Amino acid sequence: MFDSLDDWLIIAVVIAILFYGSSKIPQLAHSLGRSLGEFKRGRLEVERELKAEQAKAASASSTSPP
Repeated sequence: MFDSLDDWLIIAVVIAILFYGSSKIPQLAHSLGRSLGEFKRGRLEVERELKAEQAKAASASSTSPP
């Protein structure tokens, strides 16, 4: 009956409307979008730092004498 993601999405939207009312849905969507954006920015920052540390470790191990 609920085989696809679309079915579950429709159910989630209906439940959200029932619990929060139609006037709160745009506010919830806005808050969710902002928090997802913050999460993505934080994840990218951590990935950048990890790559920089890996590059620093790789350059230090290649230049150290045996």
